[in-house]
Amino acid sequence: MRYSTSVVAFGYIITMKFLIDFFPVVLFFIGYKFFGDLPPQWIEMANQLPFVSISPDEPKDAIYFATVLIILSTIVQNIVHRLVFKKLEKMHLISLAILIAFGTLTLAFKDPLFIKWKVSIFNWVFALVIIGSQFVGSKSLIERMMAQAIDVPKLIWKRVNLSWGVFFALVGFVNIYVAYNYSEDTWVDFKMFGVLGMTFVFMIAQGVYLAKHATPDDVPNDDTKEEAIEDDAQANDALANDVLSDKIQKTD
Repeated sequence: MRYSTSVVAFGYIITMKFLIDFFPVVLFFIGYKFFGDLPPQWIEMANQLPFVSISPDEPKDAIYFATVLIILSTIVQNIVHRLVFKKLEKMHLISLAILIAFGTLTLAFKDPLFIKWKVSIFNWVFALVIIGSQFVGSKSLIERMMAQAIDVPKLIWKRVNLSWGVFFALVGFVNIYVAYNYSEDTWVDFKMFGVLGMTFVFMIAQGVYLAKHATPDDVPNDDTKEEAIEDDAQANDALANDVLSDKIQKTD
């Protein structure tokens, strides 16, 4: 049955996307927390990049080294995603563009607030795109991304899509609250464990919800039912035309 295989496929895609998506965040965290233990050669290499001026003797420069790491690792992220999934995600490219913009401002003006705002800006943009996709085209963004892995009714896709939009908007607001009300070190912890944990729990909950409503192959969903009704109607029309033609021939 499609039910079991689709759930496994959905779980695999969710896990792979989760690992690939948070690869840059993990490197950002490591670069920040272990900045004082890094080989001086790494700092020198980073200083060769535009707008980068980092001193290994300045603990406050940890955020700038971490910013360099997350920009470079996000570029690698897009390459890896292309190799694994045979395509580039538009949201990954948007994330990269926002990151380069805010990361460059962070490095150029030596102001960590830019990289902190980047997290919220990206989540709000993603929320708008996801919610807006429900009103553009026949499929929402989440359905387009996951429909090949799991089969659920249209209403379920709409609910899941809306919940993702609300979730990303909420993450953006929580991030700004933490950035302005807690220390930089606490914000880095939140970026790693808070956002990561919230997203992981939410993804698991969505996976369970979708699996609960997954449609087996032998139980057609609403779209399949409509197609079947149309096919039956066409077949009945064709049969009626054949019978009518046969009667006319016999009459002749």
